[in-house]
Amino acid sequence: MSQTILVTGGAGFIGANFIPYFMEKHPTYKIINLDKLTYAGNLDNLKEVENNPNYTFIKGDICDENFINSLFDKYTITGVIHFAAESHVDNSISGPRAFINTNILGTFNLLEACRTHWYDAPFTPKPECKDYRFHHISTDEVFGTLGDTGFFCETTPYAPNSPYSASKASSDFLVRAYHHTFGLNTTISNCSNNYGPKQHGEKLIPTIIRNCLNQSPIPIYGNGKNIRDWLYVTDHAKAIDIIYHNGVLGQTYNVGGHNELTNLDITHTICEILDNERPRPDGKKYKELITFVKDRAGHDKRYAIDPTKLETSLSYKPDETFKTGIVKTVRWYLNKQ
Repeated sequence: MSQTILVTGGAGFIGANFIPYFMEKHPTYKIINLDKLTYAGNLDNLKEVENNPNYTFIKGDICDENFINSLFDKYTITGVIHFAAESHVDNSISGPRAFINTNILGTFNLLEACRTHWYDAPFTPKPECKDYRFHHISTDEVFGTLGDTGFFCETTPYAPNSPYSASKASSDFLVRAYHHTFGLNTTISNCSNNYGPKQHGEKLIPTIIRNCLNQSPIPIYGNGKNIRDWLYVTDHAKAIDIIYHNGVLGQTYNVGGHNELTNLDITHTICEILDNERPRPDGKKYKELITFVKDRAGHDKRYAIDPTKLETSLSYKPDETFKTGIVKTVRWYLNKQ
């Protein structure tokens, strides 16, 4: 079957890593990259595909229902891979409305377009649309926070603690509802923290690298003991590819990297890499720049993903450890300067 896949938010960090990976794996697929190009979107991150005849970029907003429907009218879209989201927790605390609009209303508009264009009635896809799929990318933050032990699995109750995670939880529930009510062919993936090339500078790892190179204070929330499970971005792309093609419709899959680290661990690791790769001119260690700042409101203590379902049922295995992935990441930012 000829595939024309709508990728939303493809100019963002994960999308801009996913599209080149996906197009290399599936060179006959046509990819439509729909992105609003907010501050977090950057077309420079897609230079490697911009001249590919199977790649089309369209600037637009998923919150615009008429625009979304016009895309489905114009193109024979055979699948949707939905990245587009407001995703920075701090921004959701200072300005939550954009998160509600994009993450909830935008997802609803896409689901409605799929339902009305692909289905004649609930559980009755048009004959040519029976294999069309909507894949939704979500986050482990919908599960809330963990204590010192335990892991998030697909059956963990949702308990979002920030406007960002609440909006993503809402979008997950909409996707679930469209599967159970209308029979829409959906899958969902909830991933742990991503890192790697092309990430926006506001996030933790690019901030650490940038401040080291500028010899500026490295701000660490609270005591730096908050724990996250880190996933190299192309390992996430690999998981999405597998789930999109082989995941069971209506199912959710957790994607993790088996890399639980505190924010302080991350910072020390990056500082040590930079001590070797680009020593400070004054001979001091980069870790001397670490500065503890007031903790984020509602800062979840620990996230950790159990990816057993994905690994056993779909034979997924990440290619990078944190040790290998973080070196690649730091070198990418050094080469970008």
